[in-house]
This record gives sequence, structure tokens and C-alpha cells, in this order.
Amino acid sequence: MSINIGLSDQQRQGVVDILNKVLADAYLLLIKTKKYHWDVIGPQFRSLHELWEEQYEALTANIDAIAERVRMLNGYPLGTADGFLKHASLKEHAGDLPRASEMVQRLVVDHEQIIRNLRGFVDQTSEEFHDEGTSDFLTGLMEEHEGMAWMLRSFVEGEAMETSGNRDKELVSNK
Repeated sequence: MSINIGLSDQQRQGVVDILNKVLADAYLLLIKTKKYHWDVIGPQFRSLHELWEEQYEALTANIDAIAERVRMLNGYPLGTADGFLKHASLKEHAGDLPRASEMVQRLVVDHEQIIRNLRGFVDQTSEEFHDEGTSDFLTGLMEEHEGMAWMLRSFVEGEAMETSGNRDKELVSNK
């Protein structure tokens, strides 16, 4: 059935291509977040385990919303690991198991990459393809990633403060 929502076939396809890139990155980030949720150890286990569970649940909901947005535009979402890997801007870290702080840092880097991508896609969907609905949708996703990145950065910054605080205590006790 044809679709007449005020966008040409070319405009819709351009937006679908963007959404599939967003979907690929979201899926790779979901996989990384779940893997770190399962594998984290150390004194921060509980807090990171719980934080990552919240984040992967939000990512799962976002993935579904992205795929449904693709379908609303009469497109088809990616649905294979191969497709996700080919279209994602994020990279895997196969074969290694970093410490908890490195897991957090890697996820921060990934969220920030997605945020940068989304900023460009928001402009592109609005200015080039005239799809303000998708532009608004992507803005909402960007804001969610900003929140998740902030939570993760706060963890890393808190660790740095704790470490420098311990050094200050050591310096005082050595005097």
C-alpha cells in the first residue's frame, strides 16, 4: 500500500537509512551494556550492576521505538547482527574483559558518540528531509543518551574524587 504523509519516497528512505544507523548503534550499545552488567566485579558491583540494568532496559525500549518509527515510515528495520555491525558507528571490544572503571569509560565514549551522531541526524532529518517528527524523535533519544552518559561520567568522576581524597588523607597522615 502506498503511503502519503507529506514526504517523498526519497525523503522517507533517507530518514529510514538514518534510523537504521541509530538502531545499529543502539543495539551494539545494548549488547555492551548487558555484557558489562553480567561481568562487572569489584566493590562497585552492586551499583554498576543496577545502573546498567536500568540503562539496558531503557535501551531496549528505545530500540523497539526506533524500529517502530522505521515501520511508520513504511521502511524495514535492520534485524541481524551482521546488519547492525555494518551500519553501526560504535565498535566492539571482543575478547577482552576490562576493569569496572574501564567498562564505565567505554560506555561513556559510546554514549557520547551516539549523542554526536544524533545531533547531526536531528539537523539532517529536519533540514534535508523535512521530517520534523523524526527530528523530534531523535532529539528525545539524544536527551536520554545525555542522561545515561551523565550518570556514567558521574561514576567515573566520583571514583577520581575518592582516589584523590584518599591520597590527601595519606599525605596528612604521613606528616
